[in-house]
Amino acid sequence: MTPLGAVFRPQLSPERLRSVCAVAERAGLEELWLWEDCFREGGISTAAAALAWTERLRVGVGLLPVPLRNVAITAMEAASLHRMFPGRAILGVGHGVQDWMGQVGARVESPVTLLREHLVALRALLAGERVTVEGRYVTLDDVALDWPPEGPHGGVLAGATGPRSLRLTGEAADGTILTASTNAEGVRTARQLVEEGRAAAGRGAGHHPVVVYLLTATGPDADSRLRAELAAEGVDSVPDLGVAGDAGAVAKAVGRLVEAGADTVVLQPTADEPDPEGFVRFAAEEVRPLVP
Repeated sequence: MTPLGAVFRPQLSPERLRSVCAVAERAGLEELWLWEDCFREGGISTAAAALAWTERLRVGVGLLPVPLRNVAITAMEAASLHRMFPGRAILGVGHGVQDWMGQVGARVESPVTLLREHLVALRALLAGERVTVEGRYVTLDDVALDWPPEGPHGGVLAGATGPRSLRLTGEAADGTILTASTNAEGVRTARQLVEEGRAAAGRGAGHHPVVVYLLTATGPDADSRLRAELAAEGVDSVPDLGVAGDAGAVAKAVGRLVEAGADTVVLQPTADEPDPEGFVRFAAEEVRPLVP
């Protein structure tokens, strides 16, 4: 069965998260995804709250911008979540929006190099290894976690869009997160680039999960809200991007992404979604039964 999730967008105030979590838990939603968007809400703090307010809901953070974070802090926070809420936290890292990174003085000359160094060190720390490394951006001197995760934890996902970054996720991450600007053809291309990276790194065995956001609008003004957001993002010329309509239409759009190579599809409401709780209920109670 294809895992199905929904996004709690950080355009909503942090205090709104609790009611959305409650609805998600009651409705049987599998995954709720959060974003660490500048300068709205912290990814780890909101994930910890969402996990604490629920009992079975899986909570993803897609993604944590690595220029903002020392890798040791990322590892400590990730390990704490995995130990406190075993099997329920999903963490992704990525370049971050470069304009935002520039605003806080964290923009680097080579985002790909930074992400590679961060991923390699983070995965080693979460595996309980003692790490010493002196890279271009990541430096650790005999660092090991006192409390690494116990048992399997799903690994570290990475967000990517360009070819170099997508190959990197295959080389150095445990899964890949694709934005809502990715249509089915884009998923096929991304999957191919990821597999090229895996082959180059000698990681042919096992499966590399791909998570894809799907911009979704439902209700009487769904078409206009979807078109407005695609235009605002500058992707309104991309064919077959996003979906507007009822549960049947959304389920078909999910199916197209899965057929193209997605493992998990996360429904992303428009920024002006008038009923976030209702959107979560729609995903869990109406769309989920139609997705095999």
